[in-house]
Amino acid sequence: MHNRFLALCAVFLLAACAPKRIPGTELEDTDDTRAILSVMERYRAALEARDAKAIQALVSPKFRDDGGTEDTADDLTAANLGPHLQALFQKLQNPKVDFNIRRVEFREEDNLALAIYYWNASWRMPGLNARPQQDSELEQMVFQKVDGEWKILSGI
Repeated sequence: MHNRFLALCAVFLLAACAPKRIPGTELEDTDDTRAILSVMERYRAALEARDAKAIQALVSPKFRDDGGTEDTADDLTAANLGPHLQALFQKLQNPKVDFNIRRVEFREEDNLALAIYYWNASWRMPGLNARPQQDSELEQMVFQKVDGEWKILSGI
């Protein structure tokens, strides 16, 4: 009986030392994690609203994204992101986006955060295809703290 009591105490002690998680996730509940999730939710909402200015407000001045290609001609930067999104959003109808954030890691040495997330998206582009389109993929978004606020550095 004494051994059971000690084992039970050890379990409670370990549970008390475990990091607090954001409900419904495996993500550690910290102010920075919640801030990253907030930026991602605002990005998701801006995509659905087709709001290029709102997305541009979420990116770092050092934002850069290569679009997954080696061709630098299609690279996005903070300077050309707005016009690119405006042109895209004119062709896009009814975008729906869901994110499932799997992990958020912080790299304090270079003031960055990485979010690994799975996204599901559906949309219509009548000028390209009459049928609704959809895609899903595992992605990584990189964040940088700028003036105390997390901004997207790449991965949109």
